Amino acid sequence: MSRESDIAAVVVSHQSAATLEECLRRLRAARDVAAIRVVDNASTDGTVAIAQRHALQDARVRFVANPDNPGFAVGCNQGVEALGAHAPPWLAFVNPDCLVEPDTLARLRDHARALDGALVGADLIDEAGVRDEAARRRHPEFGAMLRSPRRMRLGVPVDDARTLQRVDAVSGALMLMPRALFARIGGFDTGYRLHAEDLDLCRRAQAAGATVAVANDVRVVHVRGVSSRARPLFVEWHKHRGLWRYFRKFEAPQRRPLVRAAVFAAIWLRFPLAATRAWIAAMRQS
Repeated sequence: MSRESDIAAVVVSHQSAATLEECLRRLRAARDVAAIRVVDNASTDGTVAIAQRHALQDARVRFVANPDNPGFAVGCNQGVEALGAHAPPWLAFVNPDCLVEPDTLARLRDHARALDGALVGADLIDEAGVRDEAARRRHPEFGAMLRSPRRMRLGVPVDDARTLQRVDAVSGALMLMPRALFARIGGFDTGYRLHAEDLDLCRRAQAAGATVAVANDVRVVHVRGVSSRARPLFVEWHKHRGLWRYFRKFEAPQRRPLVRAAVFAAIWLRFPLAATRAWIAAMRQS
């Protein structure tokens, strides 16, 4: 372990046995990782056994096994709490389906330092090399979405001319930030279950004076949808619930009652279509 082992990785898992083995193997081999905390949300597919085995093999790995599934935000906060009072100064939140390279987290930390303690994400790609739009996003503006459906797409173009591209939000699949910043903004909002908590965290980090950016030179494979395939309708329900919470928290106070009602209708009228598409996609993959 390097003398500069100052990164703690937090992994929140649910039905993640398909990728957790490789995820943890790579995290253990990653440079400057001082601690790894796995928080499992009631998996029944062997995920906990994988975490237990890695904990026995490496003292840096510890795990929390929740008897139920309180959601991603709760799990992330639990993972940070489990690090204790002497936690490393940098936190990396890593999905169990993200496959980091040996230098991924150290390079993200160095970029975050260069931006005076920024919240930094990576250039996420799928197994075919296609870039994930969620890696670079703008803040949702629900009033604008009502006027133009094109505003539903939150992704912003990649600026490959910039190593560090400033954005409104990065993907919660992989983000690194100073522990002091995480503490200052109160961690993840546990009112979210499965969606929009990363948008919320990035917005509050910016409000606290931090930069949010994507490291375009740090590419990571994200095997998307491993956990969500088992319960597509449940996932879509909480995605839409998360969007409504985000609107109520950040935009609704500035909107007239009629606009608030229209946004509510737009979100929940979209749910049946999105849920049907998710269910069909899950059936095709199974």
